[in-house]
Amino acid sequence: MHLNPYGEDTVKLAADLANRRPADAGELADRCLAAGLVLERPVTSQDLARAEEALDAWEKVVDAEDEGERAELLNAMLATAAAYPRLTNHAGSGWHVHYRDPELPLGALLLSLISVGTALHLAGRGMHRLRRCAVAECATIFADTSRTGRQRYCSQRCANRDAVRRHRARTTA
Repeated sequence: MHLNPYGEDTVKLAADLANRRPADAGELADRCLAAGLVLERPVTSQDLARAEEALDAWEKVVDAEDEGERAELLNAMLATAAAYPRLTNHAGSGWHVHYRDPELPLGALLLSLISVGTALHLAGRGMHRLRRCAVAECATIFADTSRTGRQRYCSQRCANRDAVRRHRARTTA
């Protein structure tokens, strides 16, 4: 997976994994491959456990009350995932920057990708562009990649559901 300047791909992967946690190492590997990651070694149950830890820490970043807390939590993630940036052309996919050591196990790789990608996304697009859906009964996490930066819902379905609820509340009142 190539990190784009805003970290969009990695925050979308993090949201996907956090919203629907992988049941086993095989599912984790399949979903990471589908997202464009190149897996350099077999995925183990230890990778799954480490990915769960990274996702738990990331969800705290998502749920932070304010920008300062969000930055503090994300900086803690970045500190544990610290590795030097390096150029690589692994798998013949073209030269690009990786923020991790070579041949890192998938669990540790996800911590590094998610923390750096989230930092790039928030710093590049705005600290508010990572949240849960505005519909109270929906806890889905999403990365706001909209042009205006005012996305409130995880999907059009939730936006429509909330609009219908508000409309019904106005007409019955």
